[in-house]
Amino acid sequence: MPIDTGARRISSRSIGITAAALCLASLALFWPGIAMYDTVAQYTQVLSRVYDDWHPPAMVRLWVLLTPLGAGVKPMIVVQLVNYWLGLGLIAGALARLGRTRSALAILAIGLLPPFLGWQGVVLKDAQLAGALLAAVGIVGWWRLAGRPLPGAMWIPVTVLLAYAVLVRANAVFIVVPLVVTLAPRPAHPVAKLAAGLVAIVAVLGVAPIVNHQLLKAQRSGVEATQALYDLAGIAARVPDSTTTGLTQAEAATVIARHCAKPFFWDPLGDDTHCGTTMARLRALPTATLYVTLASSALHHPIAYATHRFAHLNSTDRWLVPFRWPSAAPPTASEPNTLGLADPNAAARTWEGITAGLVETPLGWPIAWIVVAITALATCVSRRRDATRDFATALLVSALALEASFAVLSIASDLRYHLWPMIATAVAVVLLADRTPPLRTLTIGGGALMLVIFGGLAARATLPLPPQSYAGMLG
Repeated sequence: MPIDTGARRISSRSIGITAAALCLASLALFWPGIAMYDTVAQYTQVLSRVYDDWHPPAMVRLWVLLTPLGAGVKPMIVVQLVNYWLGLGLIAGALARLGRTRSALAILAIGLLPPFLGWQGVVLKDAQLAGALLAAVGIVGWWRLAGRPLPGAMWIPVTVLLAYAVLVRANAVFIVVPLVVTLAPRPAHPVAKLAAGLVAIVAVLGVAPIVNHQLLKAQRSGVEATQALYDLAGIAARVPDSTTTGLTQAEAATVIARHCAKPFFWDPLGDDTHCGTTMARLRALPTATLYVTLASSALHHPIAYATHRFAHLNSTDRWLVPFRWPSAAPPTASEPNTLGLADPNAAARTWEGITAGLVETPLGWPIAWIVVAITALATCVSRRRDATRDFATALLVSALALEASFAVLSIASDLRYHLWPMIATAVAVVLLADRTPPLRTLTIGGGALMLVIFGGLAARATLPLPPQSYAGMLG
Protein backbone atom coordinates (compact mmCIF):
# COMPACT_ATOMS: atom_id res chain seq x y z
CA MET A 1 0.00 0.00 0.00
CA PRO A 2 1.58 3.35 -1.00
CA ILE A 3 2.12 5.85 1.81
CA ASP A 4 3.84 8.58 -0.22
CA THR A 5 0.67 10.14 -1.61
CA GLY A 6 -1.44 13.22 -1.20
CA ALA A 7 1.15 15.87 -2.00
CA ARG A 8 1.10 18.20 -4.99
CA ARG A 9 3.43 16.98 -7.72
CA ILE A 10 6.69 18.84 -8.26
CA SER A 11 8.74 18.44 -11.42
CA SER A 12 12.21 16.94 -11.36
CA ARG A 13 13.43 20.21 -12.86
CA SER A 14 12.14 22.13 -9.84
CA ILE A 15 13.85 19.64 -7.55
CA GLY A 16 17.09 20.12 -9.47
CA ILE A 17 16.86 23.89 -9.16
CA THR A 18 16.18 23.55 -5.43
CA ALA A 19 19.17 21.22 -4.97
CA ALA A 20 21.41 23.68 -6.84
CA ALA A 21 20.16 26.52 -4.64
CA LEU A 22 20.84 24.47 -1.52
CA CYS A 23 24.33 23.74 -2.78
CA LEU A 24 25.05 27.44 -3.29
CA ALA A 25 23.56 28.24 0.11
CA SER A 26 25.75 25.57 1.72
CA LEU A 27 28.85 26.97 0.07
CA ALA A 28 27.96 30.46 1.29
CA LEU A 29 27.29 29.10 4.78
CA PHE A 30 30.61 27.31 5.22
CA TRP A 31 32.87 29.41 2.99
CA PRO A 32 35.85 29.19 2.87
CA GLY A 33 35.60 25.79 4.56
CA ILE A 34 36.66 24.48 7.96
CA ALA A 35 40.10 22.89 8.36
CA MET A 36 40.74 20.20 10.99
CA TYR A 37 44.14 18.88 12.11
CA ASP A 38 44.07 16.30 9.30
CA THR A 39 43.19 19.04 6.80
CA VAL A 40 46.21 21.11 7.82
CA ALA A 41 48.47 18.06 7.51
CA GLN A 42 47.15 17.35 4.02
CA TYR A 43 47.44 20.96 2.89
CA THR A 44 51.06 20.92 4.04
CA GLN A 45 51.59 18.06 1.57
CA VAL A 46 49.78 20.04 -1.13
CA LEU A 47 52.21 22.93 -0.66
CA SER A 48 55.34 20.79 -0.32
CA ARG A 49 54.42 18.27 -3.04
CA VAL A 50 55.76 15.57 -0.70
CA TYR A 51 53.14 12.88 -0.08
CA ASP A 52 52.75 10.00 2.34
CA ASP A 53 50.01 7.43 2.86
CA TRP A 54 48.92 8.40 6.39
CA HIS A 55 46.31 10.55 4.69
CA PRO A 56 44.88 9.57 1.28
CA PRO A 57 47.32 10.60 -1.46
CA ALA A 58 44.45 10.59 -3.97
CA MET A 59 42.82 13.49 -2.13
CA VAL A 60 46.09 15.43 -1.95
CA ARG A 61 46.78 14.84 -5.65
CA LEU A 62 43.30 16.09 -6.57
CA TRP A 63 43.86 19.10 -4.32
CA VAL A 64 47.12 19.89 -6.13
CA LEU A 65 45.33 19.76 -9.48
CA LEU A 66 42.70 22.20 -8.21
CA THR A 67 45.03 24.73 -6.56
CA PRO A 68 44.93 27.06 -9.62
CA LEU A 69 41.22 27.53 -8.86
CA GLY A 70 41.83 28.92 -5.39
CA ALA A 71 44.10 28.85 -2.37
CA GLY A 72 43.50 26.93 0.83
CA VAL A 73 40.59 24.53 1.18
CA LYS A 74 38.26 26.43 -1.16
CA PRO A 75 38.53 24.06 -4.16
CA MET A 76 37.93 21.02 -1.99
CA ILE A 77 34.89 22.43 -0.17
CA VAL A 78 33.39 23.07 -3.62
CA VAL A 79 34.12 19.49 -4.72
CA GLN A 80 32.55 17.83 -1.72
CA LEU A 81 29.47 20.04 -1.48
CA VAL A 82 28.77 19.93 -5.23
CA ASN A 83 29.03 16.13 -5.16
CA TYR A 84 26.87 15.96 -2.03
CA TRP A 85 24.00 17.99 -3.44
CA LEU A 86 24.36 16.55 -6.95
CA GLY A 87 23.77 13.06 -5.60
CA LEU A 88 20.87 14.03 -3.37
CA GLY A 89 19.37 16.19 -6.11
CA LEU A 90 19.48 13.37 -8.67
CA ILE A 91 17.84 10.89 -6.30
CA ALA A 92 15.21 13.44 -5.31
CA GLY A 93 14.65 14.33 -8.96
CA ALA A 94 14.19 10.67 -9.88
CA LEU A 95 11.56 10.31 -7.16
CA ALA A 96 9.78 13.49 -8.30
CA ARG A 97 9.70 12.10 -11.82
CA LEU A 98 7.90 9.05 -10.42
CA GLY A 99 5.32 11.29 -8.75
CA ARG A 100 6.76 10.81 -5.24
CA THR A 101 6.81 14.45 -4.21
CA ARG A 102 7.03 13.94 -0.46
CA SER A 103 9.87 11.48 -0.82
CA ALA A 104 11.73 13.86 -3.14
CA LEU A 105 11.46 16.67 -0.61
CA ALA A 106 12.46 14.31 2.19
CA ILE A 107 15.68 13.43 0.34
CA LEU A 108 16.58 17.12 0.17
CA ALA A 109 15.69 17.47 3.84
CA ILE A 110 18.15 14.68 4.64
CA GLY A 111 20.86 16.82 3.09
CA LEU A 112 19.98 19.64 5.47
CA LEU A 113 20.23 17.56 8.64
CA PRO A 114 22.93 19.31 10.71
CA PRO A 115 24.80 16.09 11.62
CA PHE A 116 25.23 15.44 7.88
CA LEU A 117 25.61 18.90 6.38
CA GLY A 118 27.68 20.09 9.35
CA TRP A 119 30.41 17.59 8.56
CA GLN A 120 30.26 18.42 4.84
CA GLY A 121 31.40 21.91 5.79
CA VAL A 122 34.70 20.46 7.02
CA VAL A 123 37.29 19.61 4.37
CA LEU A 124 38.50 16.11 5.15
CA LYS A 125 38.51 12.63 3.66
CA ASP A 126 35.25 11.50 5.27
CA ALA A 127 33.31 14.38 3.73
CA GLN A 128 35.03 13.78 0.38
CA LEU A 129 34.00 10.12 0.64
CA ALA A 130 30.36 10.93 1.40
CA GLY A 131 30.21 13.43 -1.45
CA ALA A 132 31.77 11.11 -4.03
CA LEU A 133 29.54 8.20 -3.02
CA LEU A 134 26.37 10.31 -3.13
CA ALA A 135 27.26 11.67 -6.57
CA ALA A 136 27.89 8.15 -7.87
CA VAL A 137 24.69 6.63 -6.47
CA GLY A 138 22.76 9.71 -7.58
CA ILE A 139 23.83 9.21 -11.18
CA VAL A 140 22.98 5.52 -11.01
CA GLY A 141 19.69 6.20 -9.24
CA TRP A 142 18.52 8.71 -11.84
CA TRP A 143 18.22 5.84 -14.32
CA ARG A 144 17.84 2.77 -12.13
CA LEU A 145 14.90 4.13 -10.10
CA ALA A 146 13.05 4.55 -13.37
CA GLY A 147 13.80 0.93 -14.26
CA ARG A 148 16.29 1.89 -16.97
CA PRO A 149 19.92 0.75 -17.37
CA LEU A 150 22.71 3.22 -16.89
CA PRO A 151 23.83 4.63 -20.27
CA GLY A 152 27.31 3.59 -21.30
CA ALA A 153 28.71 7.13 -21.16
CA MET A 154 27.61 7.49 -17.54
CA TRP A 155 29.82 4.61 -16.45
CA ILE A 156 32.81 6.94 -16.80
CA PRO A 157 31.89 9.48 -14.08
CA VAL A 158 30.45 6.72 -11.87
CA THR A 159 33.66 4.69 -12.13
CA VAL A 160 35.84 7.74 -11.44
CA LEU A 161 33.76 8.69 -8.39
CA LEU A 162 33.77 5.16 -6.97
CA ALA A 163 37.51 4.78 -7.60
CA TYR A 164 38.12 8.07 -5.79
CA ALA A 165 35.90 6.90 -2.92
CA VAL A 166 37.92 3.68 -2.59
CA LEU A 167 41.20 5.60 -2.51
CA VAL A 168 40.10 8.44 -0.25
CA ARG A 169 39.56 6.14 2.75
CA ALA A 170 41.26 2.81 3.37
CA ASN A 171 38.06 1.16 4.65
CA ALA A 172 35.87 2.50 1.81
CA VAL A 173 36.36 -0.84 0.06
CA PHE A 174 33.78 -2.20 2.51
CA ILE A 175 31.30 0.34 1.15
CA VAL A 176 32.03 0.41 -2.56
CA VAL A 177 32.40 -3.31 -3.28
CA PRO A 178 29.15 -4.34 -1.49
CA LEU A 179 27.34 -1.43 -3.18
CA VAL A 180 28.51 -2.41 -6.67
CA VAL A 181 28.04 -6.16 -6.20
CA THR A 182 24.52 -5.68 -4.82
CA LEU A 183 23.51 -3.39 -7.67
CA ALA A 184 25.03 -5.61 -10.35
CA PRO A 185 22.55 -7.94 -12.10
CA ARG A 186 25.10 -10.78 -12.08
CA PRO A 187 25.69 -12.93 -10.18
CA ALA A 188 22.07 -13.17 -9.09
CA HIS A 189 22.22 -15.66 -6.21
CA PRO A 190 23.01 -14.10 -2.78
CA VAL A 191 25.72 -16.67 -2.02
CA ALA A 192 27.38 -16.00 -5.37
CA LYS A 193 27.17 -12.25 -4.71
CA LEU A 194 28.80 -12.75 -1.29
CA ALA A 195 31.61 -14.78 -2.83
CA ALA A 196 32.13 -12.21 -5.60
CA GLY A 197 32.17 -9.44 -3.02
CA LEU A 198 34.80 -11.15 -0.87
CA VAL A 199 37.04 -11.79 -3.88
CA ALA A 200 36.64 -8.17 -5.02
CA ILE A 201 37.45 -6.82 -1.55
CA VAL A 202 40.68 -8.85 -1.41
CA ALA A 203 41.57 -7.69 -4.92
CA VAL A 204 40.98 -4.00 -4.12
CA LEU A 205 42.93 -4.26 -0.87
CA GLY A 206 45.81 -5.66 -2.88
CA VAL A 207 45.67 -3.07 -5.66
CA ALA A 208 45.09 0.08 -3.56
CA PRO A 209 48.60 0.16 -1.99
CA ILE A 210 50.13 -0.25 -5.44
CA VAL A 211 48.13 2.74 -6.69
CA ASN A 212 49.04 4.81 -3.64
CA HIS A 213 52.77 4.06 -3.69
CA GLN A 214 53.60 3.40 -7.33
CA LEU A 215 51.13 5.58 -9.23
CA LEU A 216 50.51 8.40 -6.74
CA LYS A 217 54.09 8.27 -5.38
CA ALA A 218 53.16 8.34 -1.70
CA GLN A 219 55.84 7.49 0.84
CA ARG A 220 55.12 4.78 3.39
CA SER A 221 54.23 6.17 6.82
CA GLY A 222 53.60 2.95 8.73
CA VAL A 223 49.87 3.64 8.98
CA GLU A 224 49.06 0.04 8.03
CA ALA A 225 50.57 -1.16 11.34
CA THR A 226 48.29 0.88 13.60
CA GLN A 227 45.46 -1.66 13.68
CA ALA A 228 47.76 -4.48 14.77
CA LEU A 229 49.47 -2.31 17.39
CA TYR A 230 46.11 -1.21 18.79
CA ASP A 231 44.74 -4.73 19.05
CA LEU A 232 47.93 -6.22 20.48
CA ALA A 233 48.03 -3.54 23.18
CA GLY A 234 44.34 -4.12 23.91
CA ILE A 235 44.93 -7.85 24.40
CA ALA A 236 48.10 -7.28 26.45
CA ALA A 237 46.25 -4.91 28.76
CA ARG A 238 43.86 -7.78 29.60
CA VAL A 239 46.41 -10.61 29.75
CA PRO A 240 49.69 -8.85 30.62
CA ASP A 241 51.52 -12.10 31.39
CA SER A 242 50.91 -13.56 27.94
CA THR A 243 53.86 -14.35 25.72
CA THR A 244 51.81 -14.21 22.50
CA THR A 245 50.98 -10.50 22.32
CA GLY A 246 54.42 -9.40 21.15
CA LEU A 247 54.73 -7.07 24.17
CA THR A 248 57.10 -7.88 26.99
CA GLN A 249 55.69 -7.93 30.51
CA ALA A 250 57.36 -4.58 31.18
CA GLU A 251 55.84 -3.07 28.04
CA ALA A 252 52.40 -4.43 28.93
CA ALA A 253 52.76 -3.04 32.44
CA THR A 254 53.53 0.41 31.01
CA VAL A 255 50.50 0.26 28.71
CA ILE A 256 48.33 -0.59 31.72
CA ALA A 257 49.89 1.96 34.09
CA ARG A 258 49.59 4.81 31.60
CA HIS A 259 46.07 3.80 30.46
CA CYS A 260 47.18 3.64 26.83
CA ALA A 261 44.85 0.82 25.70
CA LYS A 262 41.72 2.93 25.34
CA PRO A 263 38.43 1.87 23.73
CA PHE A 264 38.09 5.39 22.36
CA PHE A 265 41.18 5.51 20.12
CA TRP A 266 44.67 4.22 19.48
CA ASP A 267 46.39 7.62 19.79
CA PRO A 268 48.10 7.15 23.22
CA LEU A 269 50.02 4.23 21.70
CA GLY A 270 51.53 6.54 19.09
CA ASP A 271 52.17 9.50 21.40
CA ASP A 272 55.71 9.57 22.82
CA THR A 273 54.62 11.21 26.06
CA HIS A 274 52.34 8.24 26.75
CA CYS A 275 53.20 4.88 25.16
CA GLY A 276 54.79 5.79 21.84
CA THR A 277 58.29 4.85 22.97
CA THR A 278 56.97 1.70 24.64
CA MET A 279 55.48 0.52 21.35
CA ALA A 280 58.49 1.61 19.26
CA ARG A 281 60.07 -1.87 19.27
CA LEU A 282 56.90 -3.44 17.90
CA ARG A 283 56.36 -0.59 15.45
CA ALA A 284 59.77 -1.33 13.92
CA LEU A 285 58.78 -4.89 13.03
CA PRO A 286 57.54 -5.76 9.52
CA THR A 287 53.81 -5.23 9.14
CA ALA A 288 53.25 -8.86 8.15
CA THR A 289 54.95 -9.98 11.35
CA LEU A 290 52.67 -7.78 13.43
CA TYR A 291 49.51 -9.23 11.89
CA VAL A 292 50.76 -12.81 12.25
CA THR A 293 51.44 -12.04 15.91
CA LEU A 294 47.97 -10.54 16.27
CA ALA A 295 46.33 -13.60 14.72
CA SER A 296 48.22 -15.87 17.10
CA SER A 297 47.40 -13.70 20.10
CA ALA A 298 43.71 -13.53 19.22
CA LEU A 299 43.60 -17.32 18.85
CA HIS A 300 45.31 -17.84 22.22
CA HIS A 301 43.20 -15.20 23.99
CA PRO A 302 39.86 -15.00 22.16
CA ILE A 303 37.99 -13.58 25.16
CA ALA A 304 40.54 -10.82 25.71
CA TYR A 305 40.49 -9.96 22.00
CA ALA A 306 36.69 -10.03 21.81
CA THR A 307 36.38 -7.91 24.96
CA HIS A 308 38.82 -5.36 23.57
CA ARG A 309 37.04 -5.20 20.21
CA PHE A 310 33.57 -5.00 21.76
CA ALA A 311 34.69 -2.16 24.02
CA HIS A 312 35.91 -0.25 20.99
CA LEU A 313 32.82 -1.12 18.93
CA ASN A 314 30.59 0.23 21.70
CA SER A 315 32.70 3.38 21.76
CA THR A 316 32.66 4.04 18.01
CA ASP A 317 28.94 3.13 17.77
CA ARG A 318 28.39 5.59 20.65
CA TRP A 319 25.94 3.40 22.54
CA LEU A 320 26.70 2.79 26.24
CA VAL A 321 28.92 5.84 26.56
CA PRO A 322 28.80 9.03 28.63
CA PHE A 323 27.06 12.21 27.59
CA ARG A 324 29.24 14.35 25.33
CA TRP A 325 31.40 11.45 24.15
CA PRO A 326 34.07 13.37 22.18
CA SER A 327 34.61 13.65 18.42
CA ALA A 328 30.94 13.76 17.50
CA ALA A 329 30.45 17.38 16.49
CA PRO A 330 32.36 19.10 13.68
CA PRO A 331 34.66 21.92 14.82
CA THR A 332 33.43 25.50 14.90
CA ALA A 333 36.85 26.88 13.98
CA SER A 334 39.77 25.80 11.84
CA GLU A 335 42.81 24.18 13.42
CA PRO A 336 45.35 26.91 14.28
CA ASN A 337 47.83 27.11 11.43
CA THR A 338 50.30 29.35 9.61
CA LEU A 339 49.17 28.25 6.15
CA GLY A 340 46.40 30.79 5.66
CA LEU A 341 43.52 28.37 6.34
CA ALA A 342 40.89 30.69 7.78
CA ASP A 343 38.09 30.23 10.30
CA PRO A 344 34.48 29.96 9.10
CA ASN A 345 32.03 32.84 9.42
CA ALA A 346 29.57 33.41 12.26
CA ALA A 347 26.73 31.64 10.44
CA ALA A 348 28.82 28.47 10.07
CA ARG A 349 29.75 28.59 13.74
CA THR A 350 26.08 28.86 14.63
CA TRP A 351 25.21 25.91 12.39
CA GLU A 352 27.96 23.79 13.91
CA GLY A 353 26.74 24.78 17.35
CA ILE A 354 23.31 23.41 16.46
CA THR A 355 25.01 20.27 15.14
CA ALA A 356 26.85 19.85 18.45
CA GLY A 357 23.50 19.68 20.23
CA LEU A 358 21.84 17.29 17.79
CA VAL A 359 24.69 14.76 17.72
CA GLU A 360 24.02 14.13 21.42
CA THR A 361 20.60 12.78 20.47
CA PRO A 362 20.04 9.38 18.77
CA LEU A 363 20.50 11.21 15.44
CA GLY A 364 24.20 11.14 16.29
CA TRP A 365 24.35 7.55 17.55
CA PRO A 366 25.57 5.14 14.84
CA ILE A 367 24.08 2.23 16.83
CA ALA A 368 20.59 3.69 16.36
CA TRP A 369 21.15 3.99 12.61
CA ILE A 370 22.38 0.39 12.51
CA VAL A 371 19.10 -0.81 14.00
CA VAL A 372 17.14 1.27 11.50
CA ALA A 373 19.28 -0.10 8.64
CA ILE A 374 18.71 -3.72 9.71
CA THR A 375 14.97 -3.09 9.99
CA ALA A 376 14.89 -1.45 6.57
CA LEU A 377 16.87 -4.32 5.05
CA ALA A 378 14.40 -6.81 6.53
CA THR A 379 11.65 -4.78 4.86
CA CYS A 380 13.50 -5.11 1.53
CA VAL A 381 13.75 -8.88 1.92
CA SER A 382 9.99 -9.19 2.46
CA ARG A 383 9.17 -6.94 -0.49
CA ARG A 384 8.66 -7.94 -4.12
CA ARG A 385 11.62 -7.03 -6.29
CA ASP A 386 11.44 -3.72 -8.09
CA ALA A 387 13.85 -0.91 -8.95
CA THR A 388 13.27 0.95 -5.69
CA ARG A 389 13.73 -2.13 -3.56
CA ASP A 390 16.97 -3.11 -5.33
CA PHE A 391 18.43 0.39 -5.05
CA ALA A 392 17.55 0.69 -1.34
CA THR A 393 18.97 -2.77 -0.69
CA ALA A 394 22.32 -1.78 -2.21
CA LEU A 395 22.51 1.33 -0.02
CA LEU A 396 21.68 -0.65 3.13
CA VAL A 397 24.10 -3.47 2.35
CA SER A 398 26.91 -0.96 1.84
CA ALA A 399 26.02 0.81 5.10
CA LEU A 400 25.88 -2.37 7.16
CA ALA A 401 28.99 -3.84 5.55
CA LEU A 402 31.04 -0.85 6.66
CA GLU A 403 29.55 -0.98 10.16
CA ALA A 404 30.32 -4.71 10.37
CA SER A 405 33.93 -4.06 9.38
CA PHE A 406 34.37 -1.84 12.43
CA ALA A 407 34.08 -4.93 14.64
CA VAL A 408 37.55 -5.93 13.39
CA LEU A 409 39.06 -2.92 11.61
CA SER A 410 38.74 0.33 13.53
CA ILE A 411 41.03 2.25 15.87
CA ALA A 412 39.10 5.48 16.61
CA SER A 413 35.58 6.58 17.55
CA ASP A 414 34.96 9.72 15.50
CA LEU A 415 31.35 10.12 14.36
CA ARG A 416 32.53 11.23 10.91
CA TYR A 417 33.60 7.64 10.17
CA HIS A 418 29.91 6.70 10.16
CA LEU A 419 28.65 9.45 7.86
CA TRP A 420 28.04 7.18 4.87
CA PRO A 421 26.12 4.47 6.78
CA MET A 422 23.92 7.11 8.39
CA ILE A 423 23.22 9.01 5.17
CA ALA A 424 22.71 5.84 3.12
CA THR A 425 20.26 4.49 5.70
CA ALA A 426 18.27 7.72 5.76
CA VAL A 427 18.04 7.76 1.94
CA ALA A 428 17.03 4.07 1.82
CA VAL A 429 14.26 4.60 4.37
CA VAL A 430 12.81 7.40 2.25
CA LEU A 431 13.04 5.24 -0.88
CA LEU A 432 11.10 2.47 0.87
CA ALA A 433 8.35 4.89 1.96
CA ASP A 434 6.27 4.01 -1.08
CA ARG A 435 5.05 0.87 0.69
CA THR A 436 3.80 0.18 4.18
CA PRO A 437 6.40 -2.08 5.86
CA PRO A 438 5.28 -5.40 7.35
CA LEU A 439 3.82 -4.87 10.80
CA ARG A 440 5.95 -7.63 12.34
CA THR A 441 9.15 -6.14 10.97
CA LEU A 442 8.16 -2.66 12.09
CA THR A 443 7.25 -3.90 15.58
CA ILE A 444 10.46 -5.85 16.12
CA GLY A 445 12.63 -3.10 14.64
CA GLY A 446 10.86 -0.39 16.62
CA GLY A 447 11.21 -2.38 19.83
CA ALA A 448 14.91 -2.93 19.24
CA LEU A 449 15.40 0.77 18.52
CA MET A 450 13.64 1.71 21.75
CA LEU A 451 15.85 -0.68 23.73
CA VAL A 452 18.95 0.80 22.15
CA ILE A 453 17.81 4.35 22.83
CA PHE A 454 16.80 3.64 26.44
CA GLY A 455 20.13 1.89 27.06
CA GLY A 456 22.04 4.80 25.57
CA LEU A 457 20.09 7.36 27.58
CA ALA A 458 20.65 5.39 30.79
CA ALA A 459 24.40 5.26 30.15
CA ARG A 460 24.54 8.98 29.46
CA ALA A 461 22.58 9.73 32.62
CA THR A 462 24.80 7.64 34.90
CA LEU A 463 28.34 7.61 33.51
CA PRO A 464 30.70 10.48 34.41
CA LEU A 465 31.45 13.10 31.79
CA PRO A 466 34.61 12.35 29.77
CA PRO A 467 37.37 14.93 29.21
CA GLN A 468 36.37 17.41 26.53
CA SER A 469 39.81 17.91 25.01
CA TYR A 470 42.12 15.75 22.94
CA ALA A 471 44.85 16.02 25.59
CA GLY A 472 42.36 14.98 28.25
CA MET A 473 41.34 11.88 26.32
CA LEU A 474 44.99 10.97 25.78
CA GLY A 475 45.73 11.09 29.50
